[in-house]
Amino acid sequence: KSIMQDPAAPSLRREIYTHVAKDYLYAMGWSRREESSKQFRLAIGSFVEEYTNKVSIVQRRDAYEKNFLRKENKKEEEESSFVEIAEFEHPYPVTKILWSPDITSRRDLLATSGDYLRIWSIDQAQNENGQQEIGLAAVLNNNKNSDFCAPLTSFDWNESDPTLVGTSSVDTTVVVWDLAVPAIKAQLIAHDKEVFDIAFARGKDIFASVGADGSVRLFDLRTLEHSTIVYETIGLLPILRIAWNKQDPNYIAAVVANESKTIILDVRLPSMPVAELNAHEACVNAIAWHPESSCHLCTSGDDSQALIWDLSAMPKPIEHPILAYTADAEVNQLQWSAAHPEWISIAYGNTMQVLHV
Repeated sequence: KSIMQDPAAPSLRREIYTHVAKDYLYAMGWSRREESSKQFRLAIGSFVEEYTNKVSIVQRRDAYEKNFLRKENKKEEEESSFVEIAEFEHPYPVTKILWSPDITSRRDLLATSGDYLRIWSIDQAQNENGQQEIGLAAVLNNNKNSDFCAPLTSFDWNESDPTLVGTSSVDTTVVVWDLAVPAIKAQLIAHDKEVFDIAFARGKDIFASVGADGSVRLFDLRTLEHSTIVYETIGLLPILRIAWNKQDPNYIAAVVANESKTIILDVRLPSMPVAELNAHEACVNAIAWHPESSCHLCTSGDDSQALIWDLSAMPKPIEHPILAYTADAEVNQLQWSAAHPEWISIAYGNTMQVLHV
């Protein structure tokens, strides 16, 4: 049963889990680990316009209580759906959070972007407050010669080769890091203006970036001396977000700044979108492909909606989403869980909701 079809329908189990944080939320990422003690964990970053921000790791209460065999003595009505299992301070708001795609690694790693790329290690041992300890494993700075840094807008962690992380920056560059060293594997001027997002294709060599110059560019780590512009917006409007379909790597979804549509690109047919998704009534803020389906995409926006689309009819026009959920405010962030593909998380204001789809 999906909460996004008919929220009024009775269900056998809870279809929405809600977590209310102290601060406004933006960055959010699902843990990919499959061990029972690490299921249903998310990391969420505060968005406060000052230096000191926070990242919290929360776990769905039922999973937490099953693991730690403890029940917190709270009255039922004040009980949140999530337990905060760790928290750490972070300089500036986090622009993106990803957990390591290497689910077999002994180390439980998390990465954040902001002023720099940081890698964090989560310790299973609990401190006296019952929280897990977080250690800073690495701070990756691509400009050692300056006291100033160009903020990172986003990054992506390669799923085929988890030693590779690519970052995008307002200084027009993309940097690919080799975490095994750690050292820069490649650094290039990717766009004519700020780079707003980066995404790896399936495999370890090809990635795409988007930015303020209105272009979608494809790169190959084996031949970085040239790139391919696969799309440019009319009027060169900035492109904010990009998501690469991991099940069918011919397709890329992208979001144009302040526009209510999502464009779908076929890299075999550059320059024209293969589809445009137009059901939102205000600007789209976030997009995510289904982790295991090549034809399902979720979009969310300032109209407080999260919509799921079935793109299997392409190249015929896609008129309407198949599922819709309306939140209580503008939806700034959206993530589709790879470990639990029937769950999507959204963030609006200081609230995170996890929805069963």
